[in-house]
Parts: sequence; C-alpha cells; structure tokens
Amino acid sequence: MEIRRAVIIVMDSCGVGEAPDAAEYGDAGADTIGHVSEAVGGLTLPNFQKAGLGNLHPAILGVPPAEHPTMAVGRMRERSGGKDSTTGHWEIAGLVTDEPHATFTDTGFPDELVQRLEEATGYKYIGNYAASGTVIIDELGPEHLETGALILYTSADSVLQIAAHNSVADVPELHRVCGIAREICDDYRIGRVIARPFVGEIGDFTRTYDRKDFAMPPHGPTILDKAMDAGLRTYGVGKIEDLFVGRGLTDAVHTEGDLDGLERTVQAIKEVEQGIVFTNLVDLDMRYGHRENPEGYAAGLQLIDSHIPHLLNVLTPLDLLIFTADHGNDPTDGDTDHTREYVPLLVWSGGAAGVGLGAREQYCDVAATVAEGFDLEPFPYGDSFLGDIARSRP
Repeated sequence: MEIRRAVIIVMDSCGVGEAPDAAEYGDAGADTIGHVSEAVGGLTLPNFQKAGLGNLHPAILGVPPAEHPTMAVGRMRERSGGKDSTTGHWEIAGLVTDEPHATFTDTGFPDELVQRLEEATGYKYIGNYAASGTVIIDELGPEHLETGALILYTSADSVLQIAAHNSVADVPELHRVCGIAREICDDYRIGRVIARPFVGEIGDFTRTYDRKDFAMPPHGPTILDKAMDAGLRTYGVGKIEDLFVGRGLTDAVHTEGDLDGLERTVQAIKEVEQGIVFTNLVDLDMRYGHRENPEGYAAGLQLIDSHIPHLLNVLTPLDLLIFTADHGNDPTDGDTDHTREYVPLLVWSGGAAGVGLGAREQYCDVAATVAEGFDLEPFPYGDSFLGDIARSRP
C-alpha cells in the first residue's frame, strides 16, 4: 500500500493512562484524559467518539466505545527514556533516545552553568529552581522589572527556561540570549532551552505566543530527513521546526494557539501534493496541563474534535491521518509536570476504519508506517502497521 500524504497531529500531552514504567517516573496512576473526563463530569467529543477514542480507553466519561469505529484504534508507550516533548516527537519521527536528557528539578542548574550564561549573555539571573512558568513570573516578575535580571527556571523535564518581560528584553533579544544558552546547554545534555516572553503589569502578567524552543539537534536521521532527501515535501506546523531545529523540513510555520494550528494544518494539506504534514498542538500542554486546569483541557479537546471534519474534507483515501501525543500531563494530579503515559493512536485512511492496532511498544511505529508508505529506507526500530490497514481496505 502506497500513500500520498501522511498527516501526523501531536495533541501535546494527551496521555491515555499510565505506562507500565510510570512508577519509575513518579507517575503511578496518571491518566490525563480519563481524569480530565472525571473532573468535568464527562467529555463531549462526538468525532473522537466515532473514531474510536473510547475503544482505546474505555474509562473516558462521556466517550463510550464505538460499535463501528471510523478509524484504526490503538495506543503506544514510549521506548525512549524520559517524558519530554523533544524525545517524544523524535521517537514519533523514528529516532529513539536511549539515555534520557539531564534534569535539574531538585538542585537547579549548576553554579558553573549560570556563571557561563551570565558571562556569555551579559545578564544576571534570578530564580534557578523548578517552577510553573506562570507562577514564577508572578513571584519574580517585580524583581525582574526592577533589576533587569532575567528569570531562570526548570521543571521535571530536561529544559532550561528563560522568561523576560518585553520591556526588559524584547523578543529578538530574548531569542538571542536563548540561542547562546543553547550552545552552553549542549555540554550538560539539556534537551531544550525555551524563551518565555511575557507582557502586562505587576499582578497581571501574561505569557505570549512568541515563545521559542531551542532543542538539541536530533542525534540521527528522522522520517522528515528521509522524506525530504527522497524529494517529498515536509511541512512542520507549530513548534515542530523548533523541536527538530529545522532539520528535514521544506516548509514550516509557527502558530498562535491550537485553532490557528488546526487551520494552518488544513492549509498545509491543501498545499502538499505528496509528503508529510507534521503538526504540534501545544495548548493542551502549555495552557492547561502545566496549569492544572482540567476544564480548559476539556475545552481544548473539544476544539480539536470540532475540526476533525475539516481535516477529513481535504484528505483522500490514499492519505494517512494520525492523531497521537508525545507524553501525558495529568492536570488533576497536583503536579505541573509531564506524566509517563500511553498515548493514543487513531489512524484514518482508506481501509483503516475499525482496525485494531493494539498496545504498541514504541512511538516509532508511526515513522515505520510512514516510511513503508513512501517506500523509504526502514528505521532500526519500529513496526509498521500499514499492512494491517491495507489488508482491511475494500
């Protein structure tokens, strides 16, 4: 079975229940979508319900199993170490990370790193502890405005984040600083440096969509590299360009929220005659998971659900549409960090309806499937499910 286009939509943080090794990450009992559904008294997701979301996770209140799912249905656990966006997206694209990136949750960053950062950027830094981004700018924002020192913080993930009010360091300046930080962080195996610009007055600060992720470069080829080298078009939507440092992309566009991301995905599908559209929808994670907001999370899921018909309207039976996630972020667990969970695998294509894809052992099955569909060189890891769909095609 050959495919014309592969559309991969990562619903950032949409976990569907604890992974077998969740306890090793402090995430026993995590269940992002199940707990969200309980917290809001039931979800209303008619299109995901028809697709089979309730079949892969029967404990979603308001989303029962479908008798005849319109998509192929499964779930995947992560083979790579860690639970961050970088390793999750890389593995979806075929690249397994055996050694987790370094984290500094308990200790903050080493004095040596901070000193190098100050000398190289010309700024002083305050903070240097693990925190929610919205909380720390409220806590340290007044001192930041008074002194001009930038706000430095981390989380349970492998990230170094620098926040600055636009009046202290505007967006280009903050991006310059974070680019320098990225070079320093390579020596410490930190997965991402994130620029976190914010605006507003004391007591009413707001982060903007001008954030930018500076990731480590992938340590090997991804499905994007293989597709681009084969002459296919590869279109990144959202923070895909940042997570892959632009590698393997012929086109890329950043977005301002998930509505914008969904609309730009539809437009990208229309533009790409043959190739890959790879989209990250960040709001579930950034706006709701990290902020422990199950009501917002439910509304974010409803937004994505409402756009499924628009996506299907621009696809053909020779296309693959894949909904998945990169990790979990349970907004009911009393913790603002990512969670180690299974992620959904919902696949639309000609012949995919009702196919059971099971509980899969690695995210990179997605890349293996896309590689087979485009007749590209296979990856060392990953088991394609393209044959399962092809055998069911009428």
